Amino acid sequence: MTPLAAGYQHFADGAPFAEIALRHPAVREVYFPWVDEPSGRPKLGFEEEDDPDELAAALKRDLTRLRNAGVGLDLLLNANCYGAEAMSTALEKRVEGILETLDSWGCRPEICTVASPFVARTVKALAPDVEVRASVNMRLTTLQAFRYLAPLFDSYYLGRDVQRNLETVKRFSDWCRANGKKLCILANSGCLRNCPWQTYHDNLIAHSDDAMKAGNVRGWNPHLCWTLYKDRKNFAEILKATWVRPEDIHRYDGLVDVVKLATRQHANPDMVMSAYERGAFEGNLLDLFEPGFSPAFFPAFIDNTAFPPDWFEKTSACARECAECGYCEKILAECMKEL
Repeated sequence: MTPLAAGYQHFADGAPFAEIALRHPAVREVYFPWVDEPSGRPKLGFEEEDDPDELAAALKRDLTRLRNAGVGLDLLLNANCYGAEAMSTALEKRVEGILETLDSWGCRPEICTVASPFVARTVKALAPDVEVRASVNMRLTTLQAFRYLAPLFDSYYLGRDVQRNLETVKRFSDWCRANGKKLCILANSGCLRNCPWQTYHDNLIAHSDDAMKAGNVRGWNPHLCWTLYKDRKNFAEILKATWVRPEDIHRYDGLVDVVKLATRQHANPDMVMSAYERGAFEGNLLDLFEPGFSPAFFPAFIDNTAFPPDWFEKTSACARECAECGYCEKILAECMKEL
């Protein structure tokens, strides 16, 4: 099967993340943020009481265990917003300091996933042996974009919005093979397909620490998805999203080099890894996603075992014009159960 990449999270209590990841032989990479550094999710330890030194010590312990077990390390420097420092010597120095610290730990990353071309350029200059990977947050959905980025990037996350179409994935895969690049996908994103709020939300996340301290307007939800799912008539949008069920992930074997699992904020990363490693999940499909929408749909849930055998073929060939088809609404009626 295609190797899996799992997202690191710090557990204030409970099992170390490395212990969970190492239960799953299919997990061949772990991607991790740096302490006090913005990324595509809130900072490591966000809203926890651990101080930065304690977070760094836990990260060092986990990374060392993973490195000793032969799991690849992928440093996340994938914030979508660095503010006024976006092309500064200060940011360059921070990247250099992070790489030097990881070197001193014996945990130099094999990969660095970035969303900023400046950060990509910086890593290339400082650590030419490190694979530079284009973040899924770059929303790369054309070969033209892949070509533009080729001098700075060694591998790419394909934009989620096109990854269900296997013919499209094959075009990108063929180009990557011909040009010495790697292709990756994100399997279990709960985000809306073609979400028009993504840039706004990604930038907000990069500043989440300061945003929580600001005088925010009451009643405003920065998540379009959670706002939509307040109304049951929008529930079918979840089936029109970008995720791939564990039962269908084998279809990407030979086309992609890595399947990423979103687990950095998931309540049960072990469950997600198990489902995609086994290629099967008997439960509420909503529980696999990050973000997960079980509370938004409650008391309804989506029975993952109730999907028809031709679900993937139907949706892979879909023209993505969702105004009149009605297929997803029909399937939702078959798969959605009530507690």
